[in-house]
Amino acid sequence: MTNSLDLLTVNTIRTLAADVVRKASSGHPGAPMGCAPMAHVVFSRFITANPANPKWPNRDRFVLSNGHGCALQYILLHILGYDLTMDDLKQFRQTDSKTPGHPESHMTPGIEVSTGPLGQGFSNSVGLAMAQAHFAATFNKPGYNLFTNYTYVINGDGCLQEGVASEAASLAGHLQLGNLIVLYDDNYVTIDADGDNDLDGIAAAIEQAKKVTDKPSIIKIKTIIGIGSKHQGTEKVHGSPLAPDDIVEVKKKFGFDPEKFFHVPNEVYDYCKHFRERGAKAEAEWNQLLEKYCLEYPELGSEIKRRFSCKLPDNWTDHLPRYTPSDPPVATRKSSEIVLNKIADVLPELIGGSADLTGSNLTRWKTATEFQADSTGLGTYSGRYVRYGVREHGMAAAMNGLTAYGGIIPFGGSFLNFISYALGAVRLSALSCFRVIYVMTHDSIGEDGPTHQPIETAAGLRALPNLLFLRPADGNEVSGVYMAAIQNTERPSVIALSRHNVPNLEGSSVEKTLKGGYVLKEVDGAQIILTGTGTEVSIAVDAAKLLEKDGIKARVVSLPSFELFDEQSLEYKLSVFPDGIPVLSIEALSTFGWSKYAHVNLGMKSFGSSGPYKELYKKFGLTPENTADKSKEVIEFYKIHPVPSLVCKPF
Repeated sequence: MTNSLDLLTVNTIRTLAADVVRKASSGHPGAPMGCAPMAHVVFSRFITANPANPKWPNRDRFVLSNGHGCALQYILLHILGYDLTMDDLKQFRQTDSKTPGHPESHMTPGIEVSTGPLGQGFSNSVGLAMAQAHFAATFNKPGYNLFTNYTYVINGDGCLQEGVASEAASLAGHLQLGNLIVLYDDNYVTIDADGDNDLDGIAAAIEQAKKVTDKPSIIKIKTIIGIGSKHQGTEKVHGSPLAPDDIVEVKKKFGFDPEKFFHVPNEVYDYCKHFRERGAKAEAEWNQLLEKYCLEYPELGSEIKRRFSCKLPDNWTDHLPRYTPSDPPVATRKSSEIVLNKIADVLPELIGGSADLTGSNLTRWKTATEFQADSTGLGTYSGRYVRYGVREHGMAAAMNGLTAYGGIIPFGGSFLNFISYALGAVRLSALSCFRVIYVMTHDSIGEDGPTHQPIETAAGLRALPNLLFLRPADGNEVSGVYMAAIQNTERPSVIALSRHNVPNLEGSSVEKTLKGGYVLKEVDGAQIILTGTGTEVSIAVDAAKLLEKDGIKARVVSLPSFELFDEQSLEYKLSVFPDGIPVLSIEALSTFGWSKYAHVNLGMKSFGSSGPYKELYKKFGLTPENTADKSKEVIEFYKIHPVPSLVCKPF
């Protein structure tokens, strides 16, 4: 039942939010003030977590999807005892502070996912709920309910209006995720939502939601944005601080001294101790239960500990397939399927799926079981293959949630061109340092026509910080890019795969792929270097053979990842691209960005066309013959002009 300390805590959050935003001269006071009651109820009566160990596996998860209201979450984390001080609150929105302008999971203890772009947090929560259902079905045993946590979300109109939320919500309903409870801040103002004092009513609604186990719940809570302000209920309290005189009246209205700033009554700190005590006790009991579990189920117990410590199984890379030039040509999407079939059973943390393109992406391995509610008869929550439906954006956002939960490496498939639908979530994968693997097929021009051809897509992805764009040339490089994607624990990867067959190349290497670029075909006294990625590397190889017939020596360099190559030593990069030798690149995508690695670029300067891929490669000049002819022109040009250094640039 609500008591005076509950109301004091709620009003402390409201007044402190006004001070936090005012000092920063920037931010959103309305949402924290209005959402304070529901947030207090969720944390004081429902969420079990331990501030002393914010990564305890069975903690309840909380997501503030309308992340612009993050002053609310920071204040809660502070008074609940997380590693967030009053000085941190005073540094709200300041450079290098632990309280940035929107919640960042990699910067602030207690933040589960980075939110701000509306709809993303809501959609991440679906992944968090999927992860709990999977771990419970996989590891819970009679008498050992190790994974029981709920995911709670606060969001407003903006999150629900974004299309990604609709994708994620329909997926959550289909998957019957009863462990997901959403509190909808309905404040009648499109810009945000806030404020209700019926704490017991909120609690009763959440209790009712917890009883519904076969579907997610959304609770509509009518609120007043910026409650207490003279501008309450209007957009004026959304995106700018309250005026000083308005803050004075707010504090008076809620019984606080208007001369005190950043004030938390001692009674509030004392009242919030029960949250820390409850969480510490719950974690201690869970740890004891896990140790007993390990005695009875030693293999499963070891697996839980391994997965949540982010350690990969020993020798898992031994299962990656390797190829020789005598192996038949095969599409790299098929090589990807072969990799998944080899490693899926030795990497149980790998959970994958496709946006309704399984038969094209080849993302399902032979022993896979569908991730579905048992009641559907279609699979089980212990299954590891997700049928995401035609939901690229929802899939990507859910995968961020799966990663955030811990102990899971998610991957999802679509056509490379349609990763554009998911870029909001892909960007957050990179920003959050989440290991998410995007398996993208149909990576160049072909019969589907220009609507399906990712001309500019690679350039955009290569521009994203902290993301690996990996375009393998053959089977060995496919194994190599999977090794890179799985071993890089703090950044996402996009693996771009071909629809049509490519040969297994002499000189290709799983291990050398990890360097991002390497010499595939060496010659003494090279007059030109031919480089490319993916399908076009074999074109470069064939062009080098044509040049050799004319007495021209060409080195061939495969460059499957710009990002990995850039991280190599200067000495290594110069060994691949020595100064003084002109470089020509070939890639059936935009040439944008290639000037960093080549003096002349063959590629796409327009949208593509529809037709058999061999005819299109000929139409756009992406053939061994044209590459050889262009190489001769380049060699002649640089006989009378200095060859600019590509690696040793002065700045």
